[in-house]
Amino acid sequence: MAGRGAAAPPLLSAAAAGSLAVCALQLGLAWALGRRLGGRCPPADRWVLGWLCYDVLVHCTLEGPFVYLSLIGTVAESDNIFASLWKEYGRADARWLYSDPTIVSLEILTVVLDGLLALILIYAIIKDKYYRHFIQITLCVCELYGGWMTFCPDWLIGSPNLNTSNWLYLWVYLVFFNGIWVVIPGLLLWQSWLGLKQMHREKSNTRKKIR
Repeated sequence: MAGRGAAAPPLLSAAAAGSLAVCALQLGLAWALGRRLGGRCPPADRWVLGWLCYDVLVHCTLEGPFVYLSLIGTVAESDNIFASLWKEYGRADARWLYSDPTIVSLEILTVVLDGLLALILIYAIIKDKYYRHFIQITLCVCELYGGWMTFCPDWLIGSPNLNTSNWLYLWVYLVFFNGIWVVIPGLLLWQSWLGLKQMHREKSNTRKKIR
């Protein structure tokens, strides 16, 4: 039992606080970029642009370095600022520390394909391109597939690599930071559904008027 004068352990370690600060900085930057790029867009699309800017930032500045570190070695063996961020996340999911083939394969796809699709979608929204919803649906399906394949293989063998003993690891690292890539793509799929439905309705009404 700790003595009466012993200090209570901090709710967040320095590494955890630093990692969350980096995520908050990325979110703030993405929001500012989304607002700037979407100045002439409807409010809903400005929110979408903010999310897409965050998506690109995460893919390029966090997941890109992870792929590089995993291809030349492992996160656990590396010693730099990017490795320190992933070592903190690795406390919740150990596969990210040791270049798990499934995780690395998914991250290569995420960085290259999802990052490119997000950039194309940003352009399509700003310029109001006809292919906007095709790209949006494709990106969302890719991200939902990535989320499923990140966790399903581990669930099927009893989740030996997931650490759910700590509230931070479970609810923040595993649930929140992965859940947003399920909830928001789901909402964007719904937005595309409504947008395509509206376009079909307008096209049908135009045909009726011509007849």
